[in-house]
Amino acid sequence: FRQALYKHYNRNRLNTGWVSNTSFEPHVGDSIFKAWVAKEKSLQAYFGFELETVQKIGNKITGATLHNNYNTEILKIKAKIIIDGTELGDVFANAGAAYDLGMDDPAVSGEKEAKEKNNIIQDLTWAAVLKDYGPDVDKTIDKPANYDPKKFYCCNNDALCSDNPWNGDKMKMLNYGKLPLSPGAKYDKYMLNWPAHGNDIYLNVINKSYEVRVAGYELAKQHTLGFIYFMQTELGMKNISLADDELDGGLAVIPYNREGRRVNGVVRMNINHIKNPYNYTLYRTGISVGDYPVDHHHSQYPGKFPGMEFPKIPAFNIPIGCLIPGKTEGLIVCEKGISVTNIVNGSTRLQPVVLLTGQAAGILAAKSIKEKKRIRDVSVRTVQEELLKTKCYLMPFIDVKPDDQYWEAIQKVGVTGILMGIGKADGWENKMFFYPDSAIQFCELENGFKNFYNGFPTNRGLIIEEVTFESLMKLIYKVYVLKNVVPPKKILYDEKFKERKLSRKEIAGVINKFLDPLSDKIDFTGKKQGF
Repeated sequence: FRQALYKHYNRNRLNTGWVSNTSFEPHVGDSIFKAWVAKEKSLQAYFGFELETVQKIGNKITGATLHNNYNTEILKIKAKIIIDGTELGDVFANAGAAYDLGMDDPAVSGEKEAKEKNNIIQDLTWAAVLKDYGPDVDKTIDKPANYDPKKFYCCNNDALCSDNPWNGDKMKMLNYGKLPLSPGAKYDKYMLNWPAHGNDIYLNVINKSYEVRVAGYELAKQHTLGFIYFMQTELGMKNISLADDELDGGLAVIPYNREGRRVNGVVRMNINHIKNPYNYTLYRTGISVGDYPVDHHHSQYPGKFPGMEFPKIPAFNIPIGCLIPGKTEGLIVCEKGISVTNIVNGSTRLQPVVLLTGQAAGILAAKSIKEKKRIRDVSVRTVQEELLKTKCYLMPFIDVKPDDQYWEAIQKVGVTGILMGIGKADGWENKMFFYPDSAIQFCELENGFKNFYNGFPTNRGLIIEEVTFESLMKLIYKVYVLKNVVPPKKILYDEKFKERKLSRKEIAGVINKFLDPLSDKIDFTGKKQGF
């Protein structure tokens, strides 16, 4: 998707605004996805439909009924697998799958950062795209319903107060979401999604009917229009208004819900799994990655809010078990509905993460159907293998790119934990490093083998020299013995290379060649099955 954007804009970076490294006009992204859909002969897309109900036989979903929001058309679907990619988890809720909504009880989530169980969710935003029509043009919109300028007084330092925590002027506020311009375009565009006394709003209509949601969302639309009207009339920006060449006249088609229902999956990811991934085994089941910090929007909540301090985190991956409901069959969950805690949702809700998770959901569904297995019976490793074929990261190692000859080997060895990464909290773009060119001590590598291969014999702490080809092959030979497998001939006796010291990437390459790490099966918790 990013490559298609680069091609359209004829540039290799899209960090025109400071909210994202990948900014683009909505109509451009929409066109790319629709063009891809049109090329797929077996894929049919339907627009404007809302879920009405799902069909089940026992605890298995077999289909769904939808209605069109713009006419009376009814669409009935029968399917072997259904993927819930809705914003709020409507499908799994309708199917009766267990889920959580709002903040978690720390006694249940296991997170010291959690405070209490309640139904408070994050603020949502009805985003908009604005366009600068030129300095002499007045594009002031009609005064929106229930307009109250006091809501926006502190949106920036050019407004009527100066306690904006982001400490910027009105152009800094606009440049937050500045968009690249398509070839031939004349006027600047901006995505309006401003959290500081801007168009965030607290609105919880998740468990309400479609009609009640629509009425609630109208309040969110009017709030955003009120913010635009304030900018035009109070900040002198009458020339900046809704982009008339964008979808829905410049307003987003749907609201940005930062939080919805979260399914109770076969595993649940909590913040401890992200802070210290190698203290657990869940990282071994990773199918997508993210680097965003824990970020919750709660400034518009009208009542008393239990304050929480969010920890700094490294880059992370998403376990495949988060996509699979604990008991409901025939259903895969992606988007914001995956099985994570309320705190973790503040990181996993971001668009790059949900795009990658959605790709994994599609592969999991295809594997289930082709192999004629229940979703929960599909091998974690076979899904990971398919993801690697499409250059998707299983581990978020930032210092080894997919065009590196060792990338696949490092990814495969990385999800065993034989070689571990080093996480680093780094503002809005957290990191995990593999350090591919570094050396490693033999005792550390030996411990890595022991941690993954059950019953692996070690002499822990006795040998601190750097790993050579010969010493690595001795460890590999022990795995063959442990599995009662005859090792390939001559691999232990290559005189040319045996004394050579190996870097971490070379060690990953050798392990991948002789042990094929993804051939060792694991369960959804990451525990190894067998030796």
